[in-house]
Amino acid sequence: MIKTIAVLNKEIISVNIPSLHPTDSVARAQELMIDYHVSHLPVVGDESKLLGLINEDALLNAADDNIPVSRLQHEFSAIVVHADTHFIEAVQLANEFNLSVVPVINKELEYIGAISSADLLKQVGKMMGSSDPGGIIVLEMEKVSFSFSEISKLVETNDAQITQLNTYFDAQTSTFYITLKINKLEISDIIATFQRYEYKVKYYFGEELYENELRNNYDHLMNYLSI
Repeated sequence: MIKTIAVLNKEIISVNIPSLHPTDSVARAQELMIDYHVSHLPVVGDESKLLGLINEDALLNAADDNIPVSRLQHEFSAIVVHADTHFIEAVQLANEFNLSVVPVINKELEYIGAISSADLLKQVGKMMGSSDPGGIIVLEMEKVSFSFSEISKLVETNDAQITQLNTYFDAQTSTFYITLKINKLEISDIIATFQRYEYKVKYYFGEELYENELRNNYDHLMNYLSI
């Protein structure tokens, strides 16, 4: 059974991400970015109103480090996610705009916190089951040829199950990639099945890779000793 995960933005707010007040100086903002290892910080006014997100470049280009960040409001970004939407929205924005921090607001449009890109990455890892034992297979095909039911059936004929499936379409090459997480490490039989049905296996990572590497190292050592 494929694992699903429904996590809302409000559930993964990073408790250690500070916010700036409009009266804070540029120097103060720079200090906080250095201390918390981020390149963006939300600027929050009275009554928890989010004024925007300021980035490190805007601070570095300021004429005077002593001026308040409110003087740089024309540099503020309006990027934001809502508390009750899926965290993938925050991932998409962080990726698209190269953000280190994504602000979160509630239904009343009040600022309630921010999510760091590091915490987003951890959540993506959980969603993909990266810590779960098992093999990984990456298939390459045309998008119109994708059939989940057929792929799942081929895996199950080898007494295995798909625990996670992710797809990616490369628009530049018109190539469709399917990444499968399998619930066992020994996946050579599954690879053989895919190849028998003319699937293109782009990559695979399983126990047999390590066994093959150990075997190759052993053979090299024996060859060396026989010289």
